Order: sequence, then C-alpha cells, then structure tokens
Amino acid sequence: MARLRTCSLTWAALIILLLPRSLEECGHISVSAPIVHLGDPITASCIIKQNCSHLDLEPQILWRLGAELQPGGRQQRLSDGSQQSTITLPHLNHTRAFLSCCLNWGNSLQILDQVELRAGYPPAVPRNLSCLMNLTTSSLICQWEPGPETHLPTSFTLKSFKSRGNCQTQGDSIMDCVPEDGQSHCSIPRRHLLLYQNMGIWVQAENALGTSMSPQLCLEPMDVVKLEPPMLRTMDPSPEAAPPQAGCLQLCWEPWQPALHINQKCELRHKPQSGEASWALVGPLPLEALRYELCGLLPATAYTLQIRCIRWPLPGHWSNWSPSLELRTTERAPAVRLNTWWRQRQLDPRTVQLFWKPVPLEEDSGQIQGYVVSWRPSGQAGAILPLCNTTELSCTFPLPSEAQEVALVAYNSAGTSCPTPVVFSESRGPALTRLHAMARDPHSLWVGWEPPSPWPRGYVIEWGLSSPSTSNSNKTWRMEQNGSATGFLLQENIRPFQLYEITVTPLYQDAMGPSQHVYAYSQEMAPRHAPELHLKHIGKTWAQLEWVPEPPELGKSPLTHYTIFWTNAQNQSFSTILNASSRGFVLHGLEPASLYHIHLMAASQAGATNSTVLTLMTLIPEGSELHILLGLFGLLLLLSCLCGTAWLCCSPSRKNPLWPSVPDPAHSSLGSWVPTIMEEEAFQLPGLGMPPITKLTVLEEDEKKPLPWESHDSSETCGLPTLVQTYVLQGDLRAASAQPQSQSGTSNQVLYGQLLGSPTSPGPGHYLRCDSTQPLLAGLTPSPKSYENLWFQASPLGTLVTPAPSQEDDCVFGPLLDFPLLQGIRVHGVEGLESF
Repeated sequence: MARLRTCSLTWAALIILLLPRSLEECGHISVSAPIVHLGDPITASCIIKQNCSHLDLEPQILWRLGAELQPGGRQQRLSDGSQQSTITLPHLNHTRAFLSCCLNWGNSLQILDQVELRAGYPPAVPRNLSCLMNLTTSSLICQWEPGPETHLPTSFTLKSFKSRGNCQTQGDSIMDCVPEDGQSHCSIPRRHLLLYQNMGIWVQAENALGTSMSPQLCLEPMDVVKLEPPMLRTMDPSPEAAPPQAGCLQLCWEPWQPALHINQKCELRHKPQSGEASWALVGPLPLEALRYELCGLLPATAYTLQIRCIRWPLPGHWSNWSPSLELRTTERAPAVRLNTWWRQRQLDPRTVQLFWKPVPLEEDSGQIQGYVVSWRPSGQAGAILPLCNTTELSCTFPLPSEAQEVALVAYNSAGTSCPTPVVFSESRGPALTRLHAMARDPHSLWVGWEPPSPWPRGYVIEWGLSSPSTSNSNKTWRMEQNGSATGFLLQENIRPFQLYEITVTPLYQDAMGPSQHVYAYSQEMAPRHAPELHLKHIGKTWAQLEWVPEPPELGKSPLTHYTIFWTNAQNQSFSTILNASSRGFVLHGLEPASLYHIHLMAASQAGATNSTVLTLMTLIPEGSELHILLGLFGLLLLLSCLCGTAWLCCSPSRKNPLWPSVPDPAHSSLGSWVPTIMEEEAFQLPGLGMPPITKLTVLEEDEKKPLPWESHDSSETCGLPTLVQTYVLQGDLRAASAQPQSQSGTSNQVLYGQLLGSPTSPGPGHYLRCDSTQPLLAGLTPSPKSYENLWFQASPLGTLVTPAPSQEDDCVFGPLLDFPLLQGIRVHGVEGLESF
C-alpha cells in the first residue's frame, strides 16, 4: 500500500508540473491601457480558445491582482466557441502590479496569462533651472529641480538653441543633453557653445502619461561664469615689514590661475575657533592687492578665515568658499590696574608678603602671563633689581633695608603694564570698631564694621578657612575702594558648614590701619556625634545611665535637648525627652531578666545625631523572692476560693440548684395550708369514725399494685397496713384549698403525709404518720401547736391520749402534725406504704 501511494503521489506531481506548459497557449489577456493615472479604473478581458480540449466545456475563469482574487468578472461564450471573461477594476491604487487570468485545475490555481499594470502621474514642470559656466572644464553646467515623484519612468532632456536676439527667434539647434538616470543636471560641452552669444535653454520631462517643459532660460555663457576660489595663506615674516599690531592678522591669497585675466572682487569671512560665534563678513577686498591686514580682533585668539571671489564688474556667480585658514592674533600688553596690599611677618619684620589683584581697564585688556616685583636702588641709575617673578597673585620676599618702595607690573609676550608703586610706610592709622559677621545663606557671609574717624580711603577684606594647615596664600581677598562703606557681602569661595576667618584692614593715604579678625560659619551644622552612653547601675526593673556631654564647638548649634530610646526583645520601642543639661537618666518599669537596646540622640536647631547603641540585660530575681511571690499568689488564690464558696452558700439563687431547701417543720408556716381535695379519690379509714381519706400518695415505689380500698367498699377498709399513721390538719380545709401553692413547690416535690378527713366534717382532721428515720423529722416539742402531733393535745378528760400500737402493724394512729408536708402524700396502694 505504501508503494502504491508513493506512485500515485509521483504521478500527481508530474501532472502538476506539466499542466502550466499545456495551458500556456489557452488564454490571452488584453487591457484597456497598461499604464493609467494612479486611482483611475482599468478594464481587462481574458479569452480561452476552443482548441484547449483538455479543459472543461465551460471552465470558470478567475482574476487575480497581485496575490488577491478579484471578484466581478463577467464570463460569456463567444460565437467561435471560446470563453471570454471581462473585469473592470474601479480604482488602481497600486503603482505597479500583475493582473492574472487563472483557472482552477485540480486542487491548485493555474495562471493562463498575466499582464503588468503601471499607475502614476504625468511629469511636473521642472523648476529652478540655472546654468553656470565652468572655466575649468570649459562647459556649461545646468541643473534643475525635477518636481514630485511620478512613480513612472520619466526622462529629462536639456534642450537648447542659439539665438542672436533675446531668444525670441530660434537659431541653430544644439544637441540635446540627456543626464544620467536619477541625475538632475547636465553639461553642454564647449564645442557646442558660443561664449558671447545668447542661448535659449529649457528642460523637457516626459513619461507614458505626458510631457512637460520648464520655462525657457536665455543667457550668454560668459555671463554665468563661476570662478574657483583663491587660496588663503599667511604672510611670510619680513625684516623690513613692521610686526602686526595687537588684535590684527596679516594674510594674503593666490588667485585662481585660469581667472587671472578676469576682473573680480573678493570678500573674507572669519570667526573665532572657541565658542559658537557666527561668521563675520569683511569686503569687498581691494581689487589690485593680493594681501590684507585684518584688525579689530581679540588678542591672542585663534581665528578661522575663508575667502571667495566673483567676476566684476561683468555678471558672474560667486565662487565657493576657499578652504579654511587658521591664524592666531598677536598679544597686547596688559591694560590693568593692580590693587595691592601687604603685611610683614611677625617673626621677621623685613620679610614682606605682597598681595595684588588685577582690575581690567578695557574690555580687551590682554592676557597676563606673569607678574614682576622689582626695586630701583638709589645709587645705581637705571638699574632695576627683580625681587619676585610669579604667576600667582601674591609673593613673599625679603625687603632690602634701604628699599622703601617697590614696583609691580604685569607682563605678556607683547609687553608690560604700567608699573604700580607699593610704598612700605611705618605710619599706622586708626583701627576698625565693632567688626562682626553673619551668614546670609550657605554660600555667602556678611561682614560689617563701624568705620573709624577719619574715614579711610578703602578697605582690604580677606577671608579663608580657619584651619591650621591653611596658609595666607590660599585666602581670598578683595579691596573696597569706598571708604564710607560699613560692610560687604562675601560670595566667592564660600562653602557651607565651614569656619572662616575674616580679616578687615583699613587703608589710609600712605598708611595702613591694624587688621581686625572675626570668625563665622556660613551655615551651622548638627553635632558631629552624640555622647556615649555608660551603664552606672542596674537592677531587676531599672537601669541607671550616664553620659559626658560633648564640649561646645564653633559653628555647631548649641544642643536643645536629648532623646533617649530603648527597645525590648519584642521590638517595642520607648522614648523620653530630656533637657540639654541632663547628664544621666534612670529607666524604670523594665522586665526582669530581659534584654534592652538603648541609644541617645542629641539634637540642635541645625539637626540631630545618634550615639552608639548600648545593650544591657536586667537582673534575674533571687530564690527567696520567688518563694514570696509564689506564697502571695497562693494566698490570693485561697482567698478567691473562700470568697467564691461563701458567695455560693449565702446566695439563695446559687444554693437551691446545688441541694433542695427543706423547711423546718417546727417553724413551718404551712399550718393553714390545705391541699386540693379530689373527691373521686376519697376513702374512709375503717373503725375510726372519721371522714374519708382524701388522697394517699406513695413516695417511691417501683411496682404499682391495686389497693384493697380502691373499690370504695367501706367494709374492706379496716385492713390498713401498720405503716400508715393518722395525721390531722386542723382548720378549714376549704379555706386552705383556696390558698395558692407554695412558691417553692416543684413537680418533683416530696410529701410526707396525706390529709384524713372531709372538708364538710365539723371535727378536727387527722393524718397518718410513719415511724420514719428521716433526719428531717423533728423531735417532740414541749409546746405543741394545733397542727402538731395528736399525743400532745389534751383529751376531753384533760389527759394526753396516745393510741396503743398494734402488734400486727408497724404504724399507729396518732397526731403526727410535726410532719406537715406529709399532707401532700398521695397513696396509690397499700403495698407502697410498706416501704414507708
């Protein structure tokens, strides 16, 4: 099966390869126009010949533009039997695309024929046509702007003709000039030109959609000559020639050789190399001269220069700018005023330290290369002895004994400045008073004073870092020429958080007052570090700490307060604020045997800083203290138990749920209480002549046996068990039955007896009593009440009546009224009374 499948696939591939060749001559496409305006419609038709026998009778023709199928083709059969399909593309938006006529052959789309479609725009009119006569190549070079893209192959042709007038009449034609592809310029060689005769020149653009021409240009070739620029160079130094002045440059140029016979003019431009200055134009330069001195420049500055020329006075075009030439202007002697002041060393009075500062007198005062301090001996005419030659603004030198004055000059390669005399006078003027300084901001200091009398002619203000390693030469100073000034704002070389020493010296005419000093900080800073904490004493719940305050420093704000922080092992933080005068603190409320981390923060108005962290652990409690604590805890627990027990015993609401509340029969208030009498359960006790028993109840009995007297037969009631005794409740039973039940009675109430008698009986009632051993039964009272036992009551004869017990029975009848709750016992059977 695999072999057969492979063979079938091979044959199918072979058929597909052979199909395009067999279909090549079956179809043909024709279009309305192969090139159209971009966006215009286009119509195409495809005809399939009848002789293509291997096609279907009516094959379906499909159209494809590029890779997309195009709907809308209309197919019909022609008279000769061929099939024709026509399609109209409403908008051709592709500048270049292939339109294909296809058929579905098998599972693929086969192309019968295809044609290339182009779309674009007609050429625009060429603009800005200009021509230049190049004397180097002896050709007329014309260039133009072709205009916007047409998306179609467009050809440009430079056309020209000769004319003896103003190009109104056309003379001999000149060979067309065709530029290279993509170029918009063309050259007409010298052999086709008449240099002094007019020419008509234009550019023609042409493509498949149209032709356009530029406006015609009429010119003489020599009127559009463009010269080549000359070559700039510096002048060679000459012994006879004077050196250039300060701020001037001497230069020359060599003209272009082919243009030596052409009159021309030139112009020069220059700009300094440093900075972003624009070009400065100088011209026109002299026609005959080939050299020029350019002045008005900055001294000691490098410049870039270029030159160009044009035919003059005849028409022409400016040449390009020449290659750049770089020159440097000469120096000029410094034009400055040197403000000076000096001081003598304390250890060596003949050693003088001289300070100066140059003040430019002009905008361009020249550069300074150095300074020279010299003096002229009185006995040597014309001799000048140098004392110091430096590039700094100060100099220290030994002053000769006979020298009372020295001269200071600034110099460079062009010369020296005017000398400034410095007179060393011993006369002293008055000093300043009330000198003070304060910070305005982190980068400035205000120094003020009260001027002396008489006012000086000026002041010298000197400031620098107040550090032992800082020398006087590193200090900054300035001279205030206004003698009436009372202060000055120092803004140079001021840094924050630095201590500065400020010196002010008054200057008088040929004299100098004593210097005054003041110290100031540009900005105060926070303390460098907080005091170090020390543990002095520690206990189980407290710790005493102490520290030594840092000494005050200049420039440091005074401390405003301390803040002490401590953190326990559970990361709970605590803090307290202390006065700046504090030297120690005691932490209270700590946990015994606990670890704490403590640090101190010192704060001022300028900021705060923290000390190192102190770690400590509180002490562990001793064994005796643990015993005391445990004893106190046990005593507290015992007292709590006793109070709880007393509360349970004394509270009635808590006592009854624990054990039933049994009333004292001797002090009972149930004398007038009579239970409800149910007539249907009344029965008669035999042989007593008493009212029938109202109700009998058995206390606790597992089995219920029928009672002999439940048949209500009076003859059978004489055989009562011996356990039953007579109980009598005196009083009106009806009245008692009308009273409400006891509030303490419940459904599980235990009664001790049953009332014997009838509510209609006039005589006193009786009740049964059992010889029970219950502990609740009280003893005989010496003064019985009307509801107590019968044997305490007097008979009609005045003696106590006590029924004799029977040998057959366990119980006797008697006045057992000391058990009043037995009135509620309900006897359901005689056998239930045996256990009673």
